[in-house]
Order: sequence, then structure tokens, then C-alpha cells
Amino acid sequence: MLTAETVDQILRFDGQGLPVTSFYARVDADPAQREDLHSRVNSLVDQVNPLARDETLSHEARLSVRADLDRVKDALVTERWRPGAMAIFACAGRGLYEEVPLPRRVRDQVTVDATPYVRPTLAVLDEYQRACLVIVDKASATIWELYQDELREVQGIREPAPRQPDSGARLARDRVSSKAAELTKRHYRNVAQRLSELFRSGSFDALIIGGHDHELPAFADFLPYDLRARIAGTFSADVGAEPVADLRRQAELILREHALATEKQLVNDVCERLAAGGLAAAGIDDCLRAGSVAAVQTLLMTDSVTVPGVVCDRSGWLARSGDICPVCGNQTRATPDVLDELAQDVIFDSGSVKHVETGGRLSGETVAATLRFPLPVLTDRKRSLP
Repeated sequence: MLTAETVDQILRFDGQGLPVTSFYARVDADPAQREDLHSRVNSLVDQVNPLARDETLSHEARLSVRADLDRVKDALVTERWRPGAMAIFACAGRGLYEEVPLPRRVRDQVTVDATPYVRPTLAVLDEYQRACLVIVDKASATIWELYQDELREVQGIREPAPRQPDSGARLARDRVSSKAAELTKRHYRNVAQRLSELFRSGSFDALIIGGHDHELPAFADFLPYDLRARIAGTFSADVGAEPVADLRRQAELILREHALATEKQLVNDVCERLAAGGLAAAGIDDCLRAGSVAAVQTLLMTDSVTVPGVVCDRSGWLARSGDICPVCGNQTRATPDVLDELAQDVIFDSGSVKHVETGGRLSGETVAATLRFPLPVLTDRKRSLP
């Protein structure tokens, strides 16, 4: 399963001079398309095969690439890839081989570069939030995890019901009613505390609540402020009475609407900052410049465009072209997608990367960003900076 921990390990991999093969292949659900998958994978391998014989690479690098391709072909033969897509990151000479199943289809592609090509993986990871779904009533609750189209029960919580009095004992009935109200409050506190523990541990990104419409506001009052801020939406449901498929469908719909609203807010924030001349940047060149000085707080990008460019491994300078780094004078390294290098740098600098759909107020811009600080003014000597 795709996780942030797996992606982080891949991001931090250092080939120490050996190239990394990054491989993506679409996997159809129809078994009849398996022959097409073999054909597409072999075509991708054929694109890289010349590198395994390229005399400009070191002997160790050629052997590593050759072993990477053999490993990819061997993995295909086992036919254990699930529908969606498969991403493979390999550097045989440094012991890297990581298969990362992706829950949705991505474009077939293969890249051999100094660093792993993670941009499509980041886009998918950003698309799938790990949501906590709780179905709650006055006496019970069920907590679920929704992630990558799978719904898994985490825990059930039930409050013991108060003992019912004899039918003629009015005072006793009043006491039981009062006791029931106290038990409901205690139950809501217990559920809220358990949810807080789960969110503090980093287990979830968003909260979805289901229950009786007239009870949901009372339960929400017991949630701490930071947890209420994580609520993506609510819906009407009965504990234990809803089919799992219906729960998943309702939760996925809420999560999708929440993601679109969040994306719209991020785009609006960038546009408002740009209009006011604030801490924001838009366009490839300005965002590369911001990434070069670790100024990016949040990077917004689409996953449909790749931009060849260069990177300086010593200073971190990023640009679309340039053989020599204008910051330190070091020889630059060509990269098939400088936006992928930008995304990796932002993450390393403790920023965040958000993939947004094309269109909206940023229509026509491939990337935009909110900034930590203003970009330095370019001097005449460094007019070649992006």
C-alpha cells in the first residue's frame, strides 16, 4: 500500500553516483489486457536498453541499469500487480528495489536519472487522504479507516445501558433518565478522547461523522477544537445497520467534496497573495527560483506537464537551462523533469506539495506557490537566475 513513509524513504535515497530507474505502468483490471501490459512494459524497457550499453556511463552504472531492467521484467512475469498502476524504483548497484502499487492509473513512463522520479507517486499520495469515519449514537460507536478505496473497521465502543426500573416507579424512572443522560455524555467524551488519540498519533488526515441527524451536533460539542477543524463532513446513519459498501460510498463522496473545497481555498489563497503583491509566486521560472532558495511553503502543481531542466547538486539551484550554476560555479546536472526536482526540494525543506486539477483561477499556470519570505532581488550579475 502507498504510504507517506514509503515515499519518504524513496525520496531520501542516495545513489552515490549511480543512476536510479523509475518505472510506471498502468495495470488494467481486465485480465484480458494482460498481454497489452507485457507489450507496454517491454516497450518501456526497450527505451532504456541503450543506456545499459552507453560507453559514456561507467561500467558499474551500466551493470546497475541492466540489472534494474532485468528485475522489472522478472517482476512482470509473476503477474502479481494489482489493478491501478505499479511504480518501481530501482538502483541495483546500491541495493534499491521498491515496488509501490498505486490505487489509480498513471501514464506509462520510465526515467533513468540521478534521483528517483517520484512526481506521479506524490500526486497519487496527495489525492488519497487517510480518513477516520466514526458512526456514533448515544450508546455506541464504530470507528473505521478509509484509505485508498478500502474501508477497515478499527474499533467498536459501547456504553452499558442503565437498568430499567419497575413501570410504576416514576421517581426511579426520572433517575434512570438522568443517569442515561450522564452515560451519553460520558460515552461521547470517551469516543472524542479515542478520536483525539488516533489523530495525535498521525493516523488520520480528516474526520467524517455519521449518525442520527438530531444527535450529531451534541456529539460534535464534545470534540476538541483541533478535531472539529478536521471534520470533512457528516451524514445520516445508524450504528451497525448500514452496509459497509454504503458507508464507504458516503464517506468517499464527502472526502472528494472536501478535497475539492480545500484545493479551491489553496488556489484562492495564492491568487489573492499574488494580486496583493504578497508572498506568492506563479509560473515555472518564478517557482524554480523560489525553490532554489528554499522559499516555498506550499507548492501547487498539476501532474500533466513535465519540464526538462537542470539542477545544481551543490547549491540546489534549479532552472530550465544552464550548464554552469550561477550561484557556486559548479557544473549542473540535466534532469528530464525539473518540476520533480522542485517538488523533492520543497519536501526536504519542510514545505508541502499539493497537486491540483487544471483550470480555475490558476488556469494556464503549471505551478504556483505560497512563500516563506520574499525572493531576493536579482542583481545584474545574476540576471541568468530563473
